[in-house]
Amino acid sequence: MKKRGWSWNRALLYTVLIVGSLFCMFPFYWLVRSSMMDLSQIFLIPPKWIPEPFVFENFLQPFEELSFGRYFVNTFIVVAGTLAGVLLSSTISAYSFARMRWKGRDKVFALLLSSMMLPFAVTLIPSFIGWQALGMVNSYVPLVLPSFFGGGVFNIFLLRQFYMTLPRELDEAVFVDGGNHFTIFTRIILPLSRSAILVIGLFTFLNTWNDFMGPLVYLNDESKFTLAIGLQQFQGIYSAQWGVLMAASLIVVLPAIVLFAIGQKYFMEGIALTGIKG
Repeated sequence: MKKRGWSWNRALLYTVLIVGSLFCMFPFYWLVRSSMMDLSQIFLIPPKWIPEPFVFENFLQPFEELSFGRYFVNTFIVVAGTLAGVLLSSTISAYSFARMRWKGRDKVFALLLSSMMLPFAVTLIPSFIGWQALGMVNSYVPLVLPSFFGGGVFNIFLLRQFYMTLPRELDEAVFVDGGNHFTIFTRIILPLSRSAILVIGLFTFLNTWNDFMGPLVYLNDESKFTLAIGLQQFQGIYSAQWGVLMAASLIVVLPAIVLFAIGQKYFMEGIALTGIKG
């Protein structure tokens, strides 16, 4: 009887998970389906679930009508620069808060966490005025350079929590052997925190790859547009190329999906390991 009850509970659990996953996957299916239709098929009522015929030309038009390849290059430049800045500065900052003892450390960390309460819109205008005064608007500097100064409060918090789970006896052993904090950071902390760093890297990649507001505010030259801004070119004031827009959107989201599928195991492992100790 216990085995039968357990089996029914498991069947119910899988049923709920399958139904929930179908709801979550439906928008992606609608994106794929619409990307291979012309405008006359997309908005039919009742809806047509399978394209007839398949319009594969939608995937070529973004590269023919716009400099979509250039948008890819621009996005990779921003993503690569931001990733380098975030991973470098957030790991160093988190190490100082987790493994080094200095006066006012906890108060500074609390103040840093309080900055997470500030909405992005509050700092948007002062930041823009500052970058404009420096003459760096319409460049990638405002999008990339801030990542080299801390790497983000949330990233520092996650890495600090993970660093604090590592035994301090490792630090003491390094000091006994004549090492210093640089040795501890490069030889011990970084190799042991690969999963946590991968989580930060994936979050950073997804946020930067999909960022719309930053490029919209700071970039004016079309040759410098990123993919998020480039997608807007298919939607005008009075009409939109919905089939081409859906195809371009699918092209944009595929790298993120592939990256997550490849790093899913390490991503879930890193999520499980961070935040264990306060």
